Amino acid sequence: MTTPISPSSETTRSAREVFTAISGLVVGMFVAVLSGTVVSTSMPVIIADLGGTQSQYTWVITASLLATAVSTPIWGKLADLVDRKVLVQLSLILFTVGTVIAGFSTDTNMLIAVRVVQGIGVGGLMSLVMIAVALIISPRERGKYMGVVGGIMALGTIGGPLLGGLLTDVWGWRSNFFVGVPFAILAIVLLQFTLHLPKPQRDTKVSIDYFGIVLLAVGVSTLLIWVSMGGNQFDWDSSTSIMLAVTAGVAIAAFITVEFFVKEPIVPMSLFRNRTFTLSVIASIAIGVSMFATSVFLAQYFQLARGATPTESGLMTIPMIVGQMGASIIIGQLVSRFGKWKGWMLLGSVLTTVGVSLMATLRYDTPFGLVATYMVVLGAGLGMVMQNLTLIVQNDTAPQQLGAASSNVNFFRTIAGTIGVTIMGSLLSSSVATYVKDGLEGFVPASQEEVDALQHLGSGDVPKVGQLPETVRSIVESAYGHGIADAFIIAIPLAVIAVIAIAFIKNKPLSTKNAAEQLREQAEESAIEVSQAEVGSSASTGTIRIADLEAGSPKTGSVTVLEREDEREREREDRGR
Repeated sequence: MTTPISPSSETTRSAREVFTAISGLVVGMFVAVLSGTVVSTSMPVIIADLGGTQSQYTWVITASLLATAVSTPIWGKLADLVDRKVLVQLSLILFTVGTVIAGFSTDTNMLIAVRVVQGIGVGGLMSLVMIAVALIISPRERGKYMGVVGGIMALGTIGGPLLGGLLTDVWGWRSNFFVGVPFAILAIVLLQFTLHLPKPQRDTKVSIDYFGIVLLAVGVSTLLIWVSMGGNQFDWDSSTSIMLAVTAGVAIAAFITVEFFVKEPIVPMSLFRNRTFTLSVIASIAIGVSMFATSVFLAQYFQLARGATPTESGLMTIPMIVGQMGASIIIGQLVSRFGKWKGWMLLGSVLTTVGVSLMATLRYDTPFGLVATYMVVLGAGLGMVMQNLTLIVQNDTAPQQLGAASSNVNFFRTIAGTIGVTIMGSLLSSSVATYVKDGLEGFVPASQEEVDALQHLGSGDVPKVGQLPETVRSIVESAYGHGIADAFIIAIPLAVIAVIAIAFIKNKPLSTKNAAEQLREQAEESAIEVSQAEVGSSASTGTIRIADLEAGSPKTGSVTVLEREDEREREREDRGR
């Protein structure tokens, strides 16, 4: 029989003790987010310095996204099977090693390879931090702590380009890769001394779905390669495009089939029977597009439509940071205090819809005060929804599937965000080309400088707006301002879908027990059930009774006749025949 486990001291932790326990996780999350955004403003400089092509430029970005997307559900499933603390530390070590090597890259191919290692580490951090927080903190209290985590993510997402621009201007692009290393080392040290997580309780040998891992990697990678390079590196109706599409479809279909039959599926299909999980995935897909689009296209808007430098464009995104980080922290506190989440999430999804709709009205000469207002509205909406989607899934999922459920919400958000931004980028390119062509209609260059500028625009390369003649510059800025606004139109119907999905999520009260406590309770209940089963099995073999003593028999030293209840019943049936 299993001995009941005594309550943990975790239930009496103060806020300071909890923040100490998750300090390494928060730093690790910041490092993960920062790694993907800090190099965004420096990529043109990096590729030019390493002598890379436009195709390699795309692969530097795609390689990291692919590795992150594919590894996210795998890390989450491993968290249900093996020591979570070891997994967090391993993901940080992988990220740190990849980052250091990336800073010493001598050519673009080397940079692409180590970006894959970085992406695998980031995928682990993005999954495992949320899982570890769920194990330590109850859903009712988790809101305020996840609000802080969401604020850190917002700071890294929006503030990364600003930091990257400053570092590149002052110390060169290699410093972009080294800036996160001290934070990663600090996180590893903090995790070692402050993080204490329960190990998964398993009675059977760990079974890893290797076949599913291979199919998932092939299917998702091929899908993202097809979407990100289609129409650019190859035509949509080319044999290459058809081969990639078919391969992706077959691999994903095979993966889904395998997940129904393996012992420990990476993406348990049973999760989709949970309405909260399914609707949260739908909402995450819609919100992911808005989140990724904001981080990618805002920097382009300020640099290409308003002629700002990388540093200036980073400063201009501060209203977005204020909106997203402020809403994430404040709403997280309110959710924890009052236990009400649905109203805030509905409000956030509505604000996100309004925000992307306002972004679709941007022009190159829109007053910055209005642009800042649009960013605050959109940032506040994203801040209210993003972390709370993970919270409600964790609240309505069995602790044994906590890792898989949490990581898959992030997985679908990443996949959708990547695909959505790629489609929006394609629309942006075609729109800008059309608007530039319309703007230059009837334009006659009056100087050699204008002739050179038109030739550069005809090459299809991204222009350096600040170096263009004023007459051409205004046309290009107008085209990019209008084109980026058109790209945001795609995000509007998706944001509406998020509103509808959240509206239909069951308004389940937040639990006051963390996942570790729920696991202990289940262990105690299992022990009680085993005890009751043991007692019941003895009783089910027949109740033993002492037969009546025959008259005149001695009361001591006599032999009593024992009869089983079921045997007596059979005798009665025989006599009745």
